[in-house]
Amino acid sequence: MNKFAALAAVSTLAFCANAAQADPLKIGIIESLSGAQTSSGRLYATAVQYSVDKVNAAGGFNGEDIQVVEYDNAGGATGAADKFKQAVADGVDIVIQGASSAIGGQITEDVRKHNLRNPGNEMIFINVGGEAMELTGDKCQFYHFRYTTTAPMRVNALVSAMKEAGDLGTKVFSINQNYSWGQDMQSAIESAAQDGGFEVVDAVLHDVNKIQDFAPFVARIKSSGATTVMTGNWSNDLLLLMKATGDAGLDVTFGTAYLDQPGNIANAGETALGHYIANNYDNTAGDASFAEDYKAVTGHNPIFVEPQTIFAIGALGLALEGLDFGGGAVDVTKIALALEDVTYESPVGPITVRKEDHQTIRPVVVSKVVKDAKYPADDTSMGFQSVGVVSGEDAIYPVQDSCQMKRPN
Repeated sequence: MNKFAALAAVSTLAFCANAAQADPLKIGIIESLSGAQTSSGRLYATAVQYSVDKVNAAGGFNGEDIQVVEYDNAGGATGAADKFKQAVADGVDIVIQGASSAIGGQITEDVRKHNLRNPGNEMIFINVGGEAMELTGDKCQFYHFRYTTTAPMRVNALVSAMKEAGDLGTKVFSINQNYSWGQDMQSAIESAAQDGGFEVVDAVLHDVNKIQDFAPFVARIKSSGATTVMTGNWSNDLLLLMKATGDAGLDVTFGTAYLDQPGNIANAGETALGHYIANNYDNTAGDASFAEDYKAVTGHNPIFVEPQTIFAIGALGLALEGLDFGGGAVDVTKIALALEDVTYESPVGPITVRKEDHQTIRPVVVSKVVKDAKYPADDTSMGFQSVGVVSGEDAIYPVQDSCQMKRPN
């Protein structure tokens, strides 16, 4: 073999070796995939995989398909901390989680500590469901991005839409679960009172998913004279509350945050009719092709927490389009910087990242439960009908003073 042939052979081998050693981007879903929150956790995971498959079908990233690894946190912060350690050992670059602000708080702290200890080998946390204000307040950090709403965004949208529809009333009863999310909701409801033209006639914070009889609370609602009940309650705390008001024959309108959780409409029955929800998305507010494509792939229309998760990965895909690591090491900091500059056009409007706290500025859709819905929920004839979309600029609030984000050097 002459020297030119030998050089060509060496070059070919080197090229093949580099191609074979291209670093894939690894996404770790640390989610509640067993226990009480399995149904929600599985929705997050399904939405992530759907979205990543889209990116991979378009060519992947850094010369490889993006890899997705699932980690079951068993519904607890301790489990999440253990799984985070496993994700680090597995070389995960981006962690995604949504079910539970408490778990989100654990993960964002784990990510922060990891990044301080491992400069040049950082990780990103994309939060697709934890809405506690502290996550973009005193716990805010550069490598955490929140791709969902918060209590003020939901409440401001509810107040705006319900007032315009003539369903808000002047007397509001606030009832929420007694932890960070419920406390944020109560604060947001009280803060919205002046602009909304209503009085918070009574407010309750109660134990989470421990109340079996909401009749005493319904009695308080009745005695308060409220015509509107605003709540961030989820799961049984929402269902039992709504059923108790229905059983008592109380004529009130609910403004909620999680009425679209799978199973809620079926369990609430006609008690749910006429009540409102503010969320990141509603199929009746967006392009039908989005819902149809998702159903063709997964077997169901996008519901509950799936749309916001899809939009988050869509934004990540746009950020990756402008980066080229040449098949080498994945630079997570560059991905984070690119993600800050992305505008993702969702079916209901643009989603951007506020650089000061990494809260997304996004549209909020307000919907009402109706009969003969276009997209029936829970195998019933009922479902949600959009009554309005509040723009991100109108829904957002100022950066919290407690957020003192340190940017990379």
